[in-house]
This record gives sequence, C-alpha cells and structure tokens, in this order.
Amino acid sequence: MTRPRSAQVSLADTPWYHCVSRCVRRAYLCGVDTVSGKDFEHRRGWIADKIKELAALFAIDVAAYAAIR
Repeated sequence: MTRPRSAQVSLADTPWYHCVSRCVRRAYLCGVDTVSGKDFEHRRGWIADKIKELAALFAIDVAAYAAIR
C-alpha cells in the first residue's frame, strides 16, 4: 500500500538522504565506453537537467550530485 511522503520521511530525524543509482550489464550512462568506443558524454548535461526538473517536481532540495563514468 502506498503512503504519503509525509508519513515516510522525517526531516527532524533524517534531514539528508543519500540516493544511488547504477547501470548494469556494462551499460554506460556517460563517458566513453572502452569496449565499444562509443561516446556517451552528451548524456551528462541531460542528467543534470533531469535532476533539476525532478527536484522541482517533487519539491526537494538537491545538495549535490555526481554523474561519473
């Protein structure tokens, strides 16, 4: 059953959350794939834009992010 965010998140107890997402099966999100030689660097800007868009949509503050290799 779904619960509202106010019932899941307590800013008084835990004001910061560390969220991680990774690619699987040697999939490259950004950077140069050393096996295929394909360059996915163009995605880095898309990721930054999407983080900003989603932060506004879900009314959260993003303290920092890293889009690495």
